[in-house]
Amino acid sequence: MVNEFAKMRRLRVLPVAAVMVVGVVALSCTVLTGPGFLESVDAPSAQPWQRLLGGLALAVPLVSPVLLAVLASRQVDIEHQGGGWLFSQTCALSPGSLCRAKFAATGAVVVAATLAQSALVFGVGLLAGITVPFPVGPWLGYTASAVVVNLVLFALHLFLAARVSNQLVGLGVGVLGMFVALTGTGMTPGVAHLVPPWGYYALAVPVDTREAGVVALDPPHLSVLALGVAGGGVFVLFTRLFDRREA
Repeated sequence: MVNEFAKMRRLRVLPVAAVMVVGVVALSCTVLTGPGFLESVDAPSAQPWQRLLGGLALAVPLVSPVLLAVLASRQVDIEHQGGGWLFSQTCALSPGSLCRAKFAATGAVVVAATLAQSALVFGVGLLAGITVPFPVGPWLGYTASAVVVNLVLFALHLFLAARVSNQLVGLGVGVLGMFVALTGTGMTPGVAHLVPPWGYYALAVPVDTREAGVVALDPPHLSVLALGVAGGGVFVLFTRLFDRREA
């Protein structure tokens, strides 16, 4: 895994992750420009934190699918171009093991970026002058769910990038996944469960905006946790099968 961190410096992984963070934070904070938001930062009835959390929940599925595909592509394309699969096998590191090392290393970056997004949006709320009580439970619950869904989606793109040398395929899936994730907000929970992992962005949304104002939802966190467990198991299984490929 140490080698994978070393590779990141030349693959510009951190700048891509930084773009993901900046993109999510910028889109999340567009709610600050909404009518009456800055005038109601000290009004509990206006629920400014919940409105900002809703912006975060909309920005994550809009930005993450494509940039996670880019991260996975950059990590794997170097192996396709430079014969890295064969070289790793000569060092007693199977292709599946190499994929798992890449997931562990870059997955740490994905987790850090997702946590940074949440923390920075919270910081923007403080700078905007929000003084009403902070909804710790819903905020942390959504952040944890976003981490899980992002990791599962990254694992999917990493395996796809490893199996298909044409990286445009993975990027195309990322763009398509963005549209699926956004349309997932209009799906019923039952349908969203059937579109993993993109539909789970919608399942994790903790608030909704209706005519009466911002309404708190009850996200199925156990479903998101089950996605993480199942996704991790499938990734390990598929990468073990990947060990059987010819270099």
